[in-house]
Amino acid sequence: MLRTLDAAAARRWADLALAALVAERAAIDRINVYPVADGDTGTNLLQTMRAAVAELDAAAPDTLGGVLSALARGALGGACGNSGVLFSQAMRGVAEQLQGVTAADGRDLRAALTRADELAREALAEPVEGTALTVLRAAARGAGGSDRLDVVVHGATRAAVDALAATPAQLSALSDAGVVDAGGRGFVVVLDALHSVVRDGERLAPEAPLPGEPGVLEHESQYEYEVMYLLGDTDQERAAALREVLCGFGDCVSVVGDGAGAWAVHVHCDDIGAAIESGIDCGRVRNIKVTRFADQRAAFAREAAVLVCVPDEELGSLFAAEGADVLVAGPEQAAARLGEAAEATGAAHVVVLPNDPDTAALVERAAGVLDGGPDVVVVPTASPVQGLAALAVHDPTRRRADDQVAMAEAAAATRRGELRIADAEALTWVGRCLPGDVLGLIDGEVVLIGDDVPAAARDLAARMLSTGGELVTALIPADAPAGLAEDLADHLRRAHPEVELADYPAGHLDALLLLGVE
Repeated sequence: MLRTLDAAAARRWADLALAALVAERAAIDRINVYPVADGDTGTNLLQTMRAAVAELDAAAPDTLGGVLSALARGALGGACGNSGVLFSQAMRGVAEQLQGVTAADGRDLRAALTRADELAREALAEPVEGTALTVLRAAARGAGGSDRLDVVVHGATRAAVDALAATPAQLSALSDAGVVDAGGRGFVVVLDALHSVVRDGERLAPEAPLPGEPGVLEHESQYEYEVMYLLGDTDQERAAALREVLCGFGDCVSVVGDGAGAWAVHVHCDDIGAAIESGIDCGRVRNIKVTRFADQRAAFAREAAVLVCVPDEELGSLFAAEGADVLVAGPEQAAARLGEAAEATGAAHVVVLPNDPDTAALVERAAGVLDGGPDVVVVPTASPVQGLAALAVHDPTRRRADDQVAMAEAAAATRRGELRIADAEALTWVGRCLPGDVLGLIDGEVVLIGDDVPAAARDLAARMLSTGGELVTALIPADAPAGLAEDLADHLRRAHPEVELADYPAGHLDALLLLGVE
């Protein structure tokens, strides 16, 4: 358990929250029915969080206040949709309250959550209960009763989970659709990431109401467009006046600042020009984003999706960045949740990449007994490197059968290698191994036994390239020896200058290294 939240812990919170939103994005999008059923709340929260983490990476602060301020600044600059604006203000409240604190205890965090609640509510011209605002207020109130950080975080997260479960009783749009609030679910995911950091990996979000398939998505805005932009060279008085003007011809209005002169503006309206010109009258407008709700709904009702099974959220973020929906689960859990995850994509046809032999067998069996829902086809990928190869050739505009064949062929054409540590004495094809030996496998068979991980990685790559290859993909887990990626890259530059190497961090894997050769 952490006694205090310092800069390093806050950084871990940001990274884990980003990974969790990657994993939950599609499911949150699927239950987005309020204020507009446009299926983008999960995407908006994810993009806002990515902007926050990007700003943190660029600033590289070394204090708690610096980390939180960078996150708040990035969230405001990259805020997407109503949910992104609210998140930016919640993050700003936490940052303001903890600005001068080196390491926050429970009392500090309780005050920060209270300030986050205040600023988030001030962000909207017409706050509505049964939304993320309700969840955030519950978290702030649930943080009482102790000054211990772990107790405060647990109380806040538990209260948020309970408040989320109650949202359908507060909003008819939610109860009619049979779902909880999408923005509230996103806020619970972010709070749960903090809970995991403070309480040694313990999670509460799985106990929150799971996103399901909503009924008919009928709750739509009376307006046609969502308009957002950033505003500079203005002040509090003119920002308040702008909010009043926007309320005159639109809804879901927010004009929020970062406390340092930058403002984010959000409105649903029919007159795009009037919304932008109103901002120009108050200051300097930039980063204009206009979304037509009808286009979003068409995109939401997509025809096909690729669902990727992965064991770790960081690896999931790699697949999500390539456009896949992600199911973070082990083999048995992936099979149990297959129908729910396929439904959550919102697509009529779903291609599943299991990325593991055991998972492939179980989800293939599960897909065969699904009753109703989208059409599900499993492409048998035995490793994440084969999954990446299959995803790289996916073309949703191609005939479905042809696309599935192309993905299967790309996976089969990718040789898979891995390094593992032997946990017992055993007889292999290349001799006897002892516990602690480094084992190199190609396509599931042991081909080398060594005692040095970097040397074994070089040897494994050389063996895999002995039959040719143009691209080597390396997935490096968090517990791999330091410098492994650099050592492998240097070796390939010298021994195989014709080969391109793409290496990615992969979170927690069973292996020390995964290699794919195409």
